[in-house]
Amino acid sequence: MRSFVTSTFALALALAPAAAIAQTPTTTAQQPPAGQQPPAAAQPAAPAAPKVGFTAPAGLLLVQVKADQTTVFEEMMGKIQTGVSAAADPAVKAQAGSWHYFKASEPAGSNVMYIVLINPAKADTEYQFLEVLNKTLTDEQKRDPATQEMYKKYAGAIATMNKLNITPVGGGL
Repeated sequence: MRSFVTSTFALALALAPAAAIAQTPTTTAQQPPAGQQPPAAAQPAAPAAPKVGFTAPAGLLLVQVKADQTTVFEEMMGKIQTGVSAAADPAVKAQAGSWHYFKASEPAGSNVMYIVLINPAKADTEYQFLEVLNKTLTDEQKRDPATQEMYKKYAGAIATMNKLNITPVGGGL
């Protein structure tokens, strides 16, 4: 299971920059032949399931960061927190205040462990780092070649990640 989550996360990180610069194809409506009705409008596609989403009231991401890349990871988390707070998209802005991240004192092998707590977590909401960051950028920022380099740098800082859906069962101890 761990290798599946790690592989899925690595694939999502690798594809995020391409998705960030992909342009929406344009289509032109063609007129039907004389005497024929135009086809019914296609139903809009259902939103894609989040690459990293939660089904419980809260979620944990256990992120192992390469020991020499902790500054890069913390820079990325700072950009996410700042971007989410200032986002124009209400769905992204709704994540403000729910992201909390911690650095473990104990090593995780040769890596450094970060714990990202998302509380509350909302169903059908994307929490994949680069996807969330991408939603906070302007179109001009997305096209900037420096942004692609930033995505590569951030993706390269993460060694592994595991996701946990968590439900409170008590508190105030």
